[in-house]
Amino acid sequence: MSENTPKPVNLALLGCGFATRLHSKTLSSMRDKVQCFYASRSKANADAYNKKYQGHGAFEGYQAAIQSPEIDAVLVATPPVQHKELTLAALAAGKHVIVEKPPFPGSKDFKDVQAAADGAGKRVFVAENYFYKPLLAELQKLIAEQVVGEVLFVHVNALKQQKITDWRGQPDLAGGGALFEGGIHWVNFISNLGLELQSVTGFRPGSSAGEVDKSILLGLRYKEGAVGSFYYSWETPSLFKGLRISKIYGREGSITFESNGLFIIVRGRRNRLIFPGLKDIAGYKGMFADYVRAIQQDAEPRFTFEMAKQDLLTIEEALAG
Repeated sequence: MSENTPKPVNLALLGCGFATRLHSKTLSSMRDKVQCFYASRSKANADAYNKKYQGHGAFEGYQAAIQSPEIDAVLVATPPVQHKELTLAALAAGKHVIVEKPPFPGSKDFKDVQAAADGAGKRVFVAENYFYKPLLAELQKLIAEQVVGEVLFVHVNALKQQKITDWRGQPDLAGGGALFEGGIHWVNFISNLGLELQSVTGFRPGSSAGEVDKSILLGLRYKEGAVGSFYYSWETPSLFKGLRISKIYGREGSITFESNGLFIIVRGRRNRLIFPGLKDIAGYKGMFADYVRAIQQDAEPRFTFEMAKQDLLTIEEALAG
């Protein structure tokens, strides 16, 4: 390692579940920049993950990792109700924090966390991979180029049938229903298409009044004049359990795209078939590359803490409607 090469970030992943498995696979391609450690309430679980993903150490309990002088940053991958407590504890211990989404129970919590981060001189990052999707970057470019003229309608389809067997189906641990727990990623997506989201209104279908939402429709209004709809569900079958088509309509054509990012079809001033890219279709590599750079350089990431707060405010606005 040359004198100008930043030392790898020692990152402790708190919680050994689905998110940690997912992130470990991504981080395995960044071993020169990130060294992973694992923490669980069960030392056996932490040891198993450390062995499976060729980590650099394991801790019994989250506090052991947080207090370790070896650790530079933690990734909070526990149920959302624990996020704020663990984030504040890590900041108090002088660690940077990457916190899974949804980050905190409410938008009001950002003020406390920001104050703690400022006091510690550390940064808090929210793990929003959708912001880094190649699909989103392509759509931003197409809208900026006005390939379909003035945008009139935005229709985003995120319907799927998703069986929930873990804490995500328990509101006391998840902090909310489908829109809060999973749909928040899509809220970020519809907020960053290249149009400024001005307001949202939520509509819950079916006879589920009083229950935690599993399906919801958001009516969208953008500052530029476009209006739209966003469908999100955990209980609606989709082709191949996740293949969905979304559209953007303008005065001079339309943009059709597979919601996950497989392809984009443009019919407008110029017709195009675009494949945004499969190597980082979910945006995780771009997200971690940006966050590691920000930690090493003490710099602002592309997806900021304030932007994450705005996503939660949008969720709250939709659920209040």
